[in-house]
Amino acid sequence: MMYKVMIVDDHFYIREGIKLILETNESFRVEAEANDGVEALELLQSEKPDVILMDLNMPRMGGLVTMQELKKRQIDIPVIILTTYNEDDLMLQGLELGAKGYLLKDTGREQLFRTLESAIRGEALLQPEVLAKVFEAKQKETNPVIAKESSPLSAKESLVLQAIVQGLRNKEIAAELGISERTVKAYLTGLYNKLGVDSRTQAVVAATERGLV
Repeated sequence: MMYKVMIVDDHFYIREGIKLILETNESFRVEAEANDGVEALELLQSEKPDVILMDLNMPRMGGLVTMQELKKRQIDIPVIILTTYNEDDLMLQGLELGAKGYLLKDTGREQLFRTLESAIRGEALLQPEVLAKVFEAKQKETNPVIAKESSPLSAKESLVLQAIVQGLRNKEIAAELGISERTVKAYLTGLYNKLGVDSRTQAVVAATERGLV
């Protein structure tokens, strides 16, 4: 199956580089490109991509405002943030707005493919080393020491949470814990409900803010 990708980034060479990588995989096609959020929203009136790669810092309308507009307009297309190492605060805000994940702009081709595939499936592949930087920044903002609260999660839910922090997919979690994928999904639903979130990425962010991981 061919998946359609929209790239939203004000840097021409970034868009061209991603396009060149995607052209090596017959499962993906760049359906549309935009310089900023304004162009992206205009294009989305006619284009229907399966996933959006979204830069954060852009002229006129950046990634965060664009994601807010997507929510307002009830455009339910998974968004993956394109980021650099010096955008920790913006990245965290993007994850809290519902981004399915994020990619560093110099990411490798296999990581790009895996992240796109996961987002399209409604999952997220998280890069622990980048998450660590985001969480460190968040902790400095709020409190230098976050006290662990009593976990509302069951033991198995906590294990599943630790697995998604490591970026494992449902199939890999099932193999790791010796359970079925259906059971993994049930545990995910349970921990989503208890943390008040609706995605893997938001679950990791919420759990970290509460000192659960």
